[in-house]
Amino acid sequence: MKQILWFRRDLRIEDNAILSAANADVLPIFIFDKNILNKLPKDDKRVTFIYDSVLKLKKSLQEIGLDLHIFYDEPINVFKKLKNDFDEVLCSVDFDDYAKQRDEKIEKILPLKRFIDSFILNPNDHLKSDLTPYKVFTPFYKSLDFLTSSNEIETYKRNPNLKIIPFDYNFIPKLEDLGFTRQELPDFLNEEIKDLLKDFSLRIKDYQNDRDFFYKDATSKLSVHLRFGLISAKQVFNYFKRVPNSDFFIRELFWREFYNYILFHNPKSEFENYNKLEISWNENEDDFINWCEGNTGVPIIDAAMKHLNNTGLMHNRLRMIVASFLTKNLFISWKKGEKYFALKLLDYEASSNIGSWQWSASTGADAAPYFRVFNPYIQSKKFDEDGIFIKSVLKELKDVDSKDLHIENAIGSNLFINYAKAIVDIKISRQMAIQKFKEAKNENL
Repeated sequence: MKQILWFRRDLRIEDNAILSAANADVLPIFIFDKNILNKLPKDDKRVTFIYDSVLKLKKSLQEIGLDLHIFYDEPINVFKKLKNDFDEVLCSVDFDDYAKQRDEKIEKILPLKRFIDSFILNPNDHLKSDLTPYKVFTPFYKSLDFLTSSNEIETYKRNPNLKIIPFDYNFIPKLEDLGFTRQELPDFLNEEIKDLLKDFSLRIKDYQNDRDFFYKDATSKLSVHLRFGLISAKQVFNYFKRVPNSDFFIRELFWREFYNYILFHNPKSEFENYNKLEISWNENEDDFINWCEGNTGVPIIDAAMKHLNNTGLMHNRLRMIVASFLTKNLFISWKKGEKYFALKLLDYEASSNIGSWQWSASTGADAAPYFRVFNPYIQSKKFDEDGIFIKSVLKELKDVDSKDLHIENAIGSNLFINYAKAIVDIKISRQMAIQKFKEAKNENL
């Protein structure tokens, strides 16, 4: 049997499902998918990172006697060319709408075997006693005690008997051939994963207390590597299970599992409010553009969005603050914010971002109550009292009194500082949002 091993977001040779399940004669491939790339800006940092990671994967495969053939095309075109010479395709599975439609088309050309690889859990497992899926994280997580209390999760073992199928194709596209220009990446993306793991293991004892402070170096820096599969979630679990004080971080790892679980069982939540509320969102495009560009007149919102636009990075607490501001204060649909994050975040993960945005908008599974609206000024004072993060991004505010950063319109009213007043009143907009949610809930009864 001749098998195609289609690498997608599993760019590693350890704990890799398709390298474990393959029989003997294989052709490993990676496709730079035009359907995806054509929708991205040409300076997208993720493409640089993926491109470099694919070349590293090719080298790793060569070291174990295999190779990686790289295509730049629409997947359906690639498999139409390969279909007569191969028996089946092995790949990891994704549950977002595009991935499912893509795989259904390929399956009409060649048999497709899908494997759970990007996540720890099979979403078909771990149902409630009535065989329906969980909707709330805490009982979902408690149901996994048998797993989370274990010292190690079994990983995939690579089949050592795999043989490369001779294939007359040596094209390796350059980044420019894909239509992209090389971008400078954050330093941590140039580090070895083993160094990131070791570094975080030394800091993990402070993770629970420090993770919400924007300016502290408290996060694991593993989210991008997890997203593209340079390391598996099982590998991360197993590594930190051996590290003291890791329980809180491991619990957070399962939020990622929970949101994938929710998307699997509720695929329409990618496009619709999970709780079925009918809400008339604000359609003012100027408000949305000001949010995107970081021109809202609210220092913490503007700093967070400008930092995202410049780096592709945003701290989790900041994600919650800007999402609350967009959906509750500006009352703009979470779908627009989620779509913008999809364009900008280096670690964009469809299931996690859809779930997180619906959480912030009070429309999702286990969502924040609709009356919970983050006050951005209280949040910035609590987690960046000295304005360290804000001033590092908004250079024009570097000399202002830090306490003014946390007072509504204190800076916008200062005649000596060129900074606009806030585009919305926090208190009034919060009251309006709560009223609109009440009306939507009453109409939904």
